[in-house]
Amino acid sequence: MRRSLFQNILWTLPAEVAHNIRMTLLGVVGKIPTGKWWIKVCHAPRKENLEREVFGIHFRNPIGIGAGFDPNGDRLEELAATGFGFVEIGSVVPRPQPGTPRPRIKRLRSSDSLIDNSGYPSRGLEYILNNVRHRTDHTRDLIIGCNIGRLTASHREDTVKEYLRVFRNMYQYVDFFVINISCNTASKKFVPRSHEEILQLIEPLFEFRRGQLDYRPILLKISPDLSWEEINTVVDVLIETPLDGIEAVAGSIDMARKSPGAVTGALLTERAIEVVRYIATKTEHNYPIIGSGGMMEPEDIKRMMDAGASLVALNTGVRENGLRLLKRAAKRIAQREDNK
Repeated sequence: MRRSLFQNILWTLPAEVAHNIRMTLLGVVGKIPTGKWWIKVCHAPRKENLEREVFGIHFRNPIGIGAGFDPNGDRLEELAATGFGFVEIGSVVPRPQPGTPRPRIKRLRSSDSLIDNSGYPSRGLEYILNNVRHRTDHTRDLIIGCNIGRLTASHREDTVKEYLRVFRNMYQYVDFFVINISCNTASKKFVPRSHEEILQLIEPLFEFRRGQLDYRPILLKISPDLSWEEINTVVDVLIETPLDGIEAVAGSIDMARKSPGAVTGALLTERAIEVVRYIATKTEHNYPIIGSGGMMEPEDIKRMMDAGASLVALNTGVRENGLRLLKRAAKRIAQREDNK
C-alpha cells in the first residue's frame, strides 16, 4: 500500500517519535470545532454491510485499534471519529510505570516490522479511569475494550491481584476485557503457558463477574511463540471455562532473536493468520477470535478474517501505513461480504 506524503515524512523519524507526533496532531485536530467532522470525512468507512454482532456486542464494523496504540485512552474521541469498530486501551496496569528507556521501538525498514521493547509504559489505572469514566457524545457509541497487563517490576505472585484490581475498577466503564497473557515487551517476560497458571489468573475474574448485573466478555490474548501443544491448552481452557474468546496474537519474542523486545508487523503476518486458523478449526468456529498481529495491508486483514477472525485489531499497520488503512480495509472486507 502506497504511503501518503505525511506518512512518508513520519517514516523518516524514529518509530515512537513518529507515533507520538501522529497522536498529538490527532488531538490538535480534534479540538478544532469542525475537527472531528473532518476526521470522519477523511477516514470513516461508508459501507453499510460491515456491522457485526460478536460476543453479544454490536460492532459498527469489525476493524478495531489494538492495545498499545492509545494505551491511556487519550484519543478516544478522535479514534471514534475515524470510524474504527472498537478501540482496545491498555495494557492497563494498577500504577503508573515509565516503561524502558528510549529508544525502545526499533523499525525494521526492510521488512515493514517493528521490535517493541517499550515495557508497557502507562499512566496507570486512575488516569485511564478518568478518561473512560464519562462518555461524551463522540464516544457514547464507541466500543471500548480494556487490555489488562501486569506491572513489569512486580513479583509474579502479585499478578493475580493486579489483574483483578484493574478488572474490578474498569468493569462498569468498558465493554469487554482482554487478559494479556503475553506480556513480552519488557525485560521481565510474563507468558503463562500451563493450564494451572492460566486458570489461576482468570478464575477470580469470573467470580467477580458472576456478582455483577452487567455482563462483560473476557478474552485471552496469547503469544505467537506458543507451541501447538500450548495452544491446545489455551483452547481447552476456552472450552472448559466461561471465557468468551481469544485474541491472537501478540508480538513474537522468538522472531526478535537476540534483540530485546517482540517483533510486530509484516514478519508476524503468516504466523498470526496460522494461529487464528488453527484455533478457529480446533473450536469448529464456535468461539469469537480477535485477529491481531501482522496486518499491514487490506489483503492481510481479509486473509485474517477468512482464517476465522470475527474482529481484527490493528496497531503496527496503522503506525507504519497510516489511518487510511481503515477505509481501504473496510472496502476490501465489504467486497468479501458481497462475494459470499
